[in-house]
Amino acid sequence: MPTTRLKLHSMGFSRWLNRTVGFFVFFILDIVDFLLCFTYKTLDFFFESEWKPCYCCPPPEAKPIAAGGSRVGKMIVSERSGEYSKVVSLTRTKIHLDEISDTLYSRPSLLTRLTKLVKCFKKDVVKCCDESKKRSPPTKKTLLTVNSTVVEKLHRTPRWSDCHCTFCTSWLSSSNHSLFVNVQQPKDNKAQENVVFIHGFLSSSTFWTETLFPNFSDSAKSNYRFLAVDLLGYGKSPKPNDSLYTLKEHLEMIERSVISQFRLKTFHLVAHSLGCILALALAVKHPGAIKSLTLLAPPYYSVPKGVQGTQYVMRKVAPKEVWPPMAFGASVASWYEHISRTVSLVLCKNHHLLEFLTRLLTRNRMRTYLIEGFLCHTHNASWHTLHNIIFGSGSKVEAYLDHVRDNVDCEVTVFHGGRDELIPVECSYGVKRKVPRARIHVVPDKDHITIVVGRQKEFARELELIWRRSTTPQLHSIN
Repeated sequence: MPTTRLKLHSMGFSRWLNRTVGFFVFFILDIVDFLLCFTYKTLDFFFESEWKPCYCCPPPEAKPIAAGGSRVGKMIVSERSGEYSKVVSLTRTKIHLDEISDTLYSRPSLLTRLTKLVKCFKKDVVKCCDESKKRSPPTKKTLLTVNSTVVEKLHRTPRWSDCHCTFCTSWLSSSNHSLFVNVQQPKDNKAQENVVFIHGFLSSSTFWTETLFPNFSDSAKSNYRFLAVDLLGYGKSPKPNDSLYTLKEHLEMIERSVISQFRLKTFHLVAHSLGCILALALAVKHPGAIKSLTLLAPPYYSVPKGVQGTQYVMRKVAPKEVWPPMAFGASVASWYEHISRTVSLVLCKNHHLLEFLTRLLTRNRMRTYLIEGFLCHTHNASWHTLHNIIFGSGSKVEAYLDHVRDNVDCEVTVFHGGRDELIPVECSYGVKRKVPRARIHVVPDKDHITIVVGRQKEFARELELIWRRSTTPQLHSIN
């Protein structure tokens, strides 16, 4: 009993210390991000001759959308929704504003709260309250339609703070602007089945091609066609700087670049982390085409009733804590738009230098494909994908799982590292509760990356077994 009490006191003190230190650390980061906002506005104007909007500044008023062939300048859509406003750049002819996660523009900090408090003292408190009551209720869905000529005016060239190397800009030389797909197929081009691999956040197709592809058996290589895709904004795929990287955009690009391009009628799906959300959405959209669904570290958080899903998931993934380091890194990347842009400017823009230094220090004993996947993206892509996919789909994943359980007749298998500090194992057990037929495999002593890297041969055999089982008559029944 004394030992148990000592452990509880120690855990309580550690938690208190983590929160106390975190309070001061993140308050300092609030100030730094605030200052960087003005710094980047100045630099953007200097390098690009225009002010670039961000999500921490008051939005401009909504501008009318020109119709027909009338002249159209830079267009920003501003929609008042409750206490906050959505500010988005128009990226295509039709866009639903509910695809934009509110976590982009409502990331409360101590600094913003203090600022609002000061403003409230300057104004008449009664008038402030009356105005807040008159605000119109949030709109569930708004559809804006513009002429297609507007889309052609959008900026597709890299921004000054993005990497301009030939690898990161290779997509600009392509006319169709499809996703990059790494394909491995039998020499006679007569594959019996297809397997689509979807990587996770801050990664690329090399996560699969450098680990699993060389380790599949000769039998698998002669019977399956493997397709590993670089998601929109990552690797060698297009990185349009005006895209909002919504779930709909990601799905449409995968459908056009993989399913339609290679005429896939049926296929197996293997997805990691962020890719699990896209895989579930594809399974919902193409239920009859999925032969098996394998998810690695799926970010599924069961949102309590009455709680806003996007904010709940963001606080789960990025709890604003300084320990463990993975939680601190996720918090900085999620809460601070301009600090994360600075990190991207320093690391992603100089990824070739980092790769060279890694090879030099390790005497070429360490392969750098993980660095390539981690750094070959733009800040705009990572920032919007993080918020609009991982956080924005917080309340959607549960519905996806319900649909897979009831309408998708395929084997569902989930793998999770026992020491995953980014996505807790409880997320996979949550998938099991939603889809009872799902097989859960928790791999001890493995984390978010080493669930594949370091055990690629073993995992390749596990995948082949799953695919072989899926070719036999289904023994399970859909509930």
